[in-house]
Amino acid sequence: MPALAACGDGDGETGAGTGGPVTVVANFYPIAEAATRIGGDLVQVTNLTPAGAEPHDIELTTRQVDRMEDADLVLYLGRGFQPAVEKVAERRDEGKVDLLEEIDLETGAVEALGEEEGEGPGEGGADPHFWLDPQLMAEAVDAVAEALVDAAPGHADAFRANAVRYKGDLRALDAELRRGLAECRRREIVTSHAAFFYLARRYELTQLPIAGLSPEAEPDAGRLASLTDQIKAKGVTTVFYEDLVSPRVARALAREAGVETAVLSPLEGLSKEQAGAGKDYIAVMRDNLAALRKALGCQ
Repeated sequence: MPALAACGDGDGETGAGTGGPVTVVANFYPIAEAATRIGGDLVQVTNLTPAGAEPHDIELTTRQVDRMEDADLVLYLGRGFQPAVEKVAERRDEGKVDLLEEIDLETGAVEALGEEEGEGPGEGGADPHFWLDPQLMAEAVDAVAEALVDAAPGHADAFRANAVRYKGDLRALDAELRRGLAECRRREIVTSHAAFFYLARRYELTQLPIAGLSPEAEPDAGRLASLTDQIKAKGVTTVFYEDLVSPRVARALAREAGVETAVLSPLEGLSKEQAGAGKDYIAVMRDNLAALRKALGCQ
């Protein structure tokens, strides 16, 4: 993956209207990577969520607000994913794309998580974590490409060609995940929060989340007791926790159930270690695949 272009100063000296790079502000890592892969040297991308930060917790600085207001294009997720970002983006009349409006998300996804007897976190609405399904990520790539074309029509051919190449990488990743998860002794994944609906649906897994859509939500004792019983009954070997959120509850559940813990990244951002190692979206998804194959006993 090419490195993200250096952030501009938002002083109006660059941008599609001046012949310089198209200035793009993306709300968090997967969207910033998509813009960079599609735009290449023709774009200057600012990621509002730095490595090691949990995107739901972001509070915008004055400088970041200025960049959002001055950018040629703002790419973000609405529906409360990052309220501070959404509030500023909605002040723009044009040059903005809410990716959640471009992807065919499933309303009520949280209620369809595969919990026994309707158990579950109980949060309504659609799971926003579409990027964990490479096929849905490819839909976002199309949306980002067309937004860049609108911002700089003179570069349309380059943007669309780059999007085709990136989608080819995503198709290869999808095939790798499909093969790697096809034959497994177990199909249940216990996760720290309900971020993996689309990944689980695509590859015929069953997600058993400790908490709901918010990674900071605290489950009650009844939920933990139910999960402990399900872990033992289904032969689950691993409780997954996330790289940007405290593993305390996941580790406590694993101790109670007598199983291991491992990282399964929802890819809401890169950790500092991942960024330092040069990881990108596809590399982290492959790390997820390796973790899932081990936990599920895949051939």
